[in-house]
Amino acid sequence: MPAPQHFLLIDDNPHDQLLAIEAFTELCPDCHLTTASSGHEALELLRNTADLPDVVLLDVNMPGMNGFEVLQALKADLRLAHIPVAMLTTSGARSDVQTAYTLYASSYLVKAPSFTDFLDQIDAFLRYWQHARVVQH
Repeated sequence: MPAPQHFLLIDDNPHDQLLAIEAFTELCPDCHLTTASSGHEALELLRNTADLPDVVLLDVNMPGMNGFEVLQALKADLRLAHIPVAMLTTSGARSDVQTAYTLYASSYLVKAPSFTDFLDQIDAFLRYWQHARVVQH
C-alpha cells in the first residue's frame, strides 16, 4: 500500500512550520507538505482545491480560530470530513486530548522537545499513515 503523499500542516508558529518542513524533507522527500498559518487560511485552501491532503496535522493553540474549531469545521464539511486529522501540539493537557478525540481527531501527538526526537516522532507518524491509509476512489 502506498504511503500518503500529501500532508497539510496547520500551525501559526513559523519555527514549528520550518521544523516540520525540514523533518518531512529528510524523512519523506517524495511527500508534499503544504503549510497554513491559521485555521481560516487552511479552510479556505481546502475548500478551494481539488487536491485534498491525505492527512492534516493540526495545532491546538492558535489565535483567532483554535485547532478544535478548525477540527469541528473540517468534520462538519462533507467534502473534508473523511480526511484524517492528527493533532500536533505542545499541549499535553488531558482535557485537550479528550476534546480532540471527542471531535473525531484521528490521533494526538505532543510535539517532541528536541529536533532529534521530533524527527523520530514524524518518522513514526509517517510509518503509521503508510500502513493505515485508506485509498479514496
